[in-house]
Amino acid sequence: MHIRLLAVGDRQPSWVDTAFADYTTRLPRPWQFRLETIAMADRRKSATAAHAKSAEADKLLAKLKPTEQVILLDETGRQFTSRELSRCVDDWQAVGADIAFIIGGPDGVSEEVFTRANLTWSLSSLTLPHGLARVLFAEQLYRAWSLTAGHPYHRD
Repeated sequence: MHIRLLAVGDRQPSWVDTAFADYTTRLPRPWQFRLETIAMADRRKSATAAHAKSAEADKLLAKLKPTEQVILLDETGRQFTSRELSRCVDDWQAVGADIAFIIGGPDGVSEEVFTRANLTWSLSSLTLPHGLARVLFAEQLYRAWSLTAGHPYHRD
């Protein structure tokens, strides 16, 4: 199983990069975890949010492999407890499918991206800044792995 995060927005504050790297470097090497950033579409006054979402969707969808399980991070998705997420990670590892997680742009994602997703996961019902969503995603993925591996990171 290989995991990647496709995230719209290529510039983040240094604290985001530092915290994200701290958690992702702890992930198991066989996952070959990697971050792939997608440049945000132009958001000048003449460009609509729908136009930006469509342009970003084209870039996101072009990067997805047909066999990948796609998990969209969106506030409208399903919320998991840490233990529930660890069971999902365990199931994904058992199947062995490659996984692509997606964090969309500031206006969200197009309907085409929602349609391509096998699962929509909500980190919170709050709207989160994209950098914070990246860090929270990385921490929760590490926490889920630590639970499946019996690592003492998680405490009930």
